Amino acid sequence: MRATSVFAPAKINLTLHVTGQRADGYHLLDSLVVFAPVGDRLVIQPGNALSLTVEGPEAAGVPADMSNLVLKAAAFLAERAEETRGASFLLDKCLPPASGIGGGSSDAAAAIRGLMDFWELSPEADLAPALVACAHDPAQQQALLAEMLPRLAGLSGGLATLGADVPMCMVPQPLRVGGIGEELTLAQLPSLPALLVNPRVEVPTPAVFKALARKDNPAMPATLPTFSAASDCIDWLATQRNDLQAPAIATAPVIADVITALDALPGCRLARMSGSGATCFALFETQDAAQAAEARLAAEHPGWWIASGSLGDQTQKAQPQSRACSS
Repeated sequence: MRATSVFAPAKINLTLHVTGQRADGYHLLDSLVVFAPVGDRLVIQPGNALSLTVEGPEAAGVPADMSNLVLKAAAFLAERAEETRGASFLLDKCLPPASGIGGGSSDAAAAIRGLMDFWELSPEADLAPALVACAHDPAQQQALLAEMLPRLAGLSGGLATLGADVPMCMVPQPLRVGGIGEELTLAQLPSLPALLVNPRVEVPTPAVFKALARKDNPAMPATLPTFSAASDCIDWLATQRNDLQAPAIATAPVIADVITALDALPGCRLARMSGSGATCFALFETQDAAQAAEARLAAEHPGWWIASGSLGDQTQKAQPQSRACSS
C-alpha cells in the first residue's frame, strides 16, 4: 500500500494588529500571514485506528495522544466523511512548540490535506467544498480559493473548533486575516527573504494577551498597497506593528535580545516578533543576505533555533505526495 507525505509549513505573522475584544473574550485581529519553507513533515500510513508517533529534533514534550491537533483533525475529518478506516501518523517535528509560528495548527491542516489524499476522499463525500478544494491540484485550488476562503473558518462545527489558526493553515499562501481568524482573503505579496529565530523559550499565548494594555488598536489600511519588489513591501511593513510584541517581551525578556541581535545583522531591513512569540523574524532584500545572516547568528547563538528561507506561498510544497511503502 502507499503512504502519503505532507509538509506543514511555519506560519509567520508579518503584522498583527489587535483591534478589539468581543464580549466572549476573543480578540479581534488584523494580520498579514505568510508561510515559510521550513516546517514539520507528516507521513500517513495504513493503520487499524488513528495513531500518532512523534519524532524529530523538536519532539521532546510533544504529546502523541488525542490532545495533539493531528489526531484531533483526523478525528474531525473522519466524522465529517463518515470514514471508518484508520491511519498511522508519523510526525517529524522540526518547529519548536509554543513558538508563535502555528506549528500545531499547521500540523492539523496538513493532517486534513494528507488524509483527503490518503483516504481518496472525493467531492462527493459529505464535506465542505473548502476541505475538498485543498485536496487537489494547485490549479484547481486557485479556481476555488475566492469561494473557499470566506467560508473556511465559519464551517458549522468545523475547522475553527480545532483552533483559530487551523483554517488559515489549510491554504499556505499570503493571507490577510481578520476577525478572530475567520475572515480570510488572499494578499498579493512578493517573496520575502527571511531569517527565523526562536530562543527556545515557550511563551503562553493567554499570558501575552493578558499583558496587552490596549486592545482597541488601529487596523491596517482597508486596501493594502501594491508592491513591486521585496524592498517596497519591507518599507511598508516597517510602518505596521505586532501589538503583542511588547507584552510578550514583558513576559519573556529574551525576545528583546533576539530582536536586537537581528537588527544588528548586515542587510537586515526589519526585525519583528511573529504571533505571540517567542519566534522572531528578520527580513532581507536577498536570500544570500539571509543565508549569510543565518550562518553568523548560528555561530553567535548556538543554542537558538535558527532557519532561513523565502516567506510567501508554500502551496506547492504543502501538496500531499504519495509514495510506495510496505503494508
